[in-house]
Amino acid sequence: MTATAPVGEQLRFWRERRGLSQLAVSSETGVSTRHLSWVETGRSRPSAAMVLRLADHLDVPLRERNRLLLAAGHAPVHSEHALDDPEVSAIADALRTVLDAHRPYPALVLDRRWQVVVANDALGPLLVGCAEHLLAPPVDVVRLTLHPDGLAPRIVDLPTWRSHLLARVRRRLRETGDPALAALLAEFDDPSDVSPPPTEPVVTLRLRVEERVLALFSMSATVETAGDITVDELAVELFFPADDGTRGWFARR
Repeated sequence: MTATAPVGEQLRFWRERRGLSQLAVSSETGVSTRHLSWVETGRSRPSAAMVLRLADHLDVPLRERNRLLLAAGHAPVHSEHALDDPEVSAIADALRTVLDAHRPYPALVLDRRWQVVVANDALGPLLVGCAEHLLAPPVDVVRLTLHPDGLAPRIVDLPTWRSHLLARVRRRLRETGDPALAALLAEFDDPSDVSPPPTEPVVTLRLRVEERVLALFSMSATVETAGDITVDELAVELFFPADDGTRGWFARR
C-alpha cells in the first residue's frame, strides 16, 4: 500500500490485514457500516478524529497513522525526532542506561526494519570475522545473522535460529506492512525449510566463538507509551547467557 493512496484504500488495507470485516470494525468503533463503506470507497472523507479512532482499533503503527491523516486532508499528529534531538533526550538516555547496565552481555537497539540504531561494546567480540559489507552502517541484523558472510557459518543448528528469527520478521511485517521487510523475507525465507518446534524453554542462539560455543537467549523491550514515531519503532534486544560456560566467558572479557 503506497503512502499516496486515498485514505479509504489505506483504511481498507489495514482492516483486511487485521482480518476484520466492516461489521466487526463498526461494532467496536461506533462507526456505522454504511459510513465505513463510504469512507473506504471514497464517497465520504473521514474527520481526523474518525481516522485516529479507526487507526487505533486497527492497531496501525504511528508512522502510518500520520499517512492516513495526510491522505484524508488533515495534519499529522505524531512527531518524528532523531534520537539526538532534545525532545527525546530522556528516551535516548534511558536506552543508553539499559545498554550500559547490561554489560558484560550484548545489547542493542533496533528500528522497525531490524537495523541497529546503537549497541553496547559487548556485541563486538561476537562479530569478529563477519564481512565488512555486513558491518557497514546501517547494520541489518537479519542479513548479518543469516548471510553466509556473516554469523550463519558459526551458528550451531542454524535452521532453528533462522526459523525463529524469520518468524519474528513475519510478525513485524504483519504489524507494519513494511515492504522492506517483505523484501528481507524474500531474500532469506525458505518455505521448504520447516524446523521442529523448540524443546527447550527458550530458543537458544549457539554461536561458535574462539573455539568454543556460546549459548545465548534474548529478551525484547519497547516503549509502550510512545507518541513519537522514532520512539515507537525502537526495540531493545538484550542477550543473556544460557549456561555457566557462556556466563564465565563474558565475565572474563
